[in-house]
Amino acid sequence: MDPTLILIIVGAVLAISLGTAALMMSRARGDTQAISNVVAQLSQNQSALNGRLAQVAESQSAAQQQMAENLRAQERALTQAIEQRLADMSKRVGDSLGQQAENTGKNLNALKERLAVIDSAQKNITELSTQVVGLQDILNNKQARGAFGEVQLENLVQSILPPNAYQFQAKLGNGRMADCLLTLPNPPGAIAVDSKFPLESYRRLHAAKDETDRVHAERAFRTDVLRHVKDIKERYIIPGETAESALMFIPSEAIYAELHAGFADTVEKSFAEKVWIVSPTTLMATLNTVRAVLKDARMREQAGVIQKEVLTLLKDVDRLDDRVGKLQRHFGQADEDIRQIRISTEKVTKRAQRIEEVQLGETEEPELVPKPDSGDGAGQNRLALDGN
Repeated sequence: MDPTLILIIVGAVLAISLGTAALMMSRARGDTQAISNVVAQLSQNQSALNGRLAQVAESQSAAQQQMAENLRAQERALTQAIEQRLADMSKRVGDSLGQQAENTGKNLNALKERLAVIDSAQKNITELSTQVVGLQDILNNKQARGAFGEVQLENLVQSILPPNAYQFQAKLGNGRMADCLLTLPNPPGAIAVDSKFPLESYRRLHAAKDETDRVHAERAFRTDVLRHVKDIKERYIIPGETAESALMFIPSEAIYAELHAGFADTVEKSFAEKVWIVSPTTLMATLNTVRAVLKDARMREQAGVIQKEVLTLLKDVDRLDDRVGKLQRHFGQADEDIRQIRISTEKVTKRAQRIEEVQLGETEEPELVPKPDSGDGAGQNRLALDGN
């Protein structure tokens, strides 16, 4: 409520109270004139109060109308701000949901791709497991294990050497069949390669549970290797037909490493028997050396042909030099002829200039006297102006 209105109301109440009190006192005293004055005063005050109250009411109405207008304006502004905020929030929520949906779609696609890769890898693992099981079955069978070593040997040889440098299952003079025969020129001659796979004794060696079992397994492994070395020496080293040494191919890097790490004495005995033990890696190095030897041998075989061709080439060079010399002499003669022609041309030009310089008179004519040739090779008589 307006403070001015409150003050007016309080003043009116006080005025009424005082008037009432004065009236009561006047009645008590019996003063009629005073009562009339008081009544007149009260009437005047009542009129002023009514006017004031009317002004206050009018002012209060205008204030209330202004306040209502302000409230309506604030309400409109608040409603607009709230609607704007709601629109912005709805847009942000929509964008966020759209982005999340897009990211979710991408993640799902990536997940599908990963699952496809995992599924493919699972299939490969399954196939590999099947192949490992098959390889295990092959290695458990002695004949299949031997065939596995021969196939690996053939793949290595075929990937490095030319076809005319080897023979598979080559029959030797003693009737034995070598897994592979490297046909090298003398020396060293043909080298036999035989595949051996002492897998069973190697497995017993790694399956030994105590020192006693390990000792027996080592002895068995050493015996198997040396027996293979002895067989290769007796079967595939033939004096006059093959080289003085042969190769024993072990198609397992693990067995080869175990042999060189723990059985150095066995390796030395194989060297003494001229049987070189090789693994897939060392056989590749050996075959590369063999390829270099074959290349050198072919170069030596072709040395005579190369020398003959070089001599023929030298004769052609001499013949070409002679012909160039003749051509040079022809060029020299042509140059001399051109020089003589230029000399004659210069002389003719000088004669023409001298003729042009002659002053012809009215009575005297210059006498043209022939002069002997100057030897310029042109074979023509020159004319000289007499008196010049």
